[in-house]
Parts: sequence; structure tokens; C-alpha cells
Amino acid sequence: MSSDHGQRAWRPGASRQAVERRALLLADIRAFFAARAVLEVETPLLSRAGNCDPNVASIATEERPRRYLRSSPEYPMKRLLAAGYGDIYELGRVFRAGEKGPRHNPEFTLLEWYRNGMAYLELASEVVALARHCGRGRFDDWPQSSRSYRELFIEHTGLDPCNCSEQDLESCALDRGIHTAPLSQQEWLDLLLAEVIEPALPRDTFTVVYDFPPEQAALARIRRDDPLVAERFEVYLGQMELANGYQELTDAGEQRARFEREARLRQIRGEECPPLDEALLQALEHGLPECSGVALGVDRLLMSCLQLDRIDAVLAFGSDRA
Repeated sequence: MSSDHGQRAWRPGASRQAVERRALLLADIRAFFAARAVLEVETPLLSRAGNCDPNVASIATEERPRRYLRSSPEYPMKRLLAAGYGDIYELGRVFRAGEKGPRHNPEFTLLEWYRNGMAYLELASEVVALARHCGRGRFDDWPQSSRSYRELFIEHTGLDPCNCSEQDLESCALDRGIHTAPLSQQEWLDLLLAEVIEPALPRDTFTVVYDFPPEQAALARIRRDDPLVAERFEVYLGQMELANGYQELTDAGEQRARFEREARLRQIRGEECPPLDEALLQALEHGLPECSGVALGVDRLLMSCLQLDRIDAVLAFGSDRA
């Protein structure tokens, strides 16, 4: 760090206007859910279990027994759902190691909510309604478009993600000037989504991308009559991903099997695997109601409200100033 930067590093990265707009945004979010009788809850920041998802790196404490800073409030919120708490939301900080960039900070504000008896695509429309409400006129003229993951992939790459090889995907990337080390099938799909499809999404439009490959199901349900589809959606604000949602998996046995597959993949990669969340699995065994859930990046919504392109500009102190 240069001496000049060191002398200025005490200053906040966000303007007073951005901090004021954040306060207003948080109030608008709470008003939106109060009008719909969705209960605000608080769950622990530290947990005995971490996230097994190979694409998410948890931050852990050093003392024993180890505790993990949450990467999402999903697991304890599902325990509340199984206990009969009904529609709920949580608005708070989450933590992910190694996430730093124009749209990423290791510590960020996440909004997560669950709706009993609401189908996942209906929930996607509620995400758009929330963004319009919080935008205070900013997004009123933005249309909403819905496209399947498969449809978008075929349109922009010429490849069917359900019937293509790693070599096909690599050739597609090379044809577009994308060079990288060898990747797995899912890593190629993720890369092409980020580098080819997302930049081609229309600006000033809410795009709902739905029905992902089952390998990208995470905690989403696989469609009963179509095993090639995971009932998952993502909502984009223009070309920026805003929210990720699912028709939630309610089968405890299937969830345990997915956790164990993720743990094996982490072991193959030589990565630490946090303990499985047995409390969540017990809650699923007790019975999770039919529901859909979604997580939304509040800082990204604020960026779009203020038409800023860096997350540091909406954080009082980003990771470089913390």
C-alpha cells in the first residue's frame, strides 16, 4: 500500500448519499415484507456447520470447536420453516472467503426469504416486484423477460448444455477468445454463462433465467417429470445477477446424498470440508413445507439504484478499508 493511499485509507469508500440511500433501501425492504405479513427473523452468524458447496469458501474461526461464519442464513431459516414459522425473511451480513472484485466483497448484505406454498417462478416475480418497490421509480419502465437456461445457452453459444461435451464447451470458449486451464463440464458452463451469456442480456430489463441443469441444483428440487431440470431461477438486473432462488428440496435423504457428494468433491480438490449440518437434516426429516426461497444481493441492488458499477462505492468500508 502506498503512503498516499495509507494516509487516505481511513476514509469511507461510500459517499454520504450512498449511505443514506442504503438506510432508505433497508427500510423499503422491511416495509415491502411487512405489507405481505412476512416475518423478519435473525439467525446465528456463527455455526458449527459450514457450507459444503464446492463453489463457496467459508470463513472459520481458529479456536476449537471450530465455528463457521455463515455464507447464507439458509440452513437455520429452514429449521424455522420446519418448526412452523411460516413465511420468513432475514436481512443481514454474510461472509465468503476469496470473493473480491467490482461486484464482490468478502462481507456483504444478503436478503433471504421463503414463501410457503408459492411456486418458484411466482417467487421470481416477487423478486422483481421488490426491486421495483425499492427502486422508487428507477425500474418502473423496465420490462420483465423470462428465458430458460437451456434456451439462452443454445441461442448464444449454439450448444445444448444438456447434450454437449467438455471438448465442445472448450472449443466454444476458444472461438470467443477465452483461454483458461482445463475445466470440468460444470466449470465450462459457468464460465460461458459469465463471459458470453450475461454480457448479452438486455440492459434496462429484468431477466429471469429459469430451469438449470440438475448438476447445478444445489438445494433446489429436481423436476419430478423431467430429471434434466432443476427448479432454480436467477434474476438479473440488466446484465448483473441480483438473486438466486429455488423450489426448495424437502427430501432429507436426497439432501444428505448431495452434501456427501459435495464433500467428496472437496476432498478430491484437497479442500477442507466443514461438518455436515445435521440439524438441518433433522429438520428436513421432521418435514419442510412445500416452499420456494431466494437470496438477493442487497449491495448489488443498491449499486443499480445509484447507477454505480463498483460494490466498494456502496460500502462504507470495503475489505481494503476494513
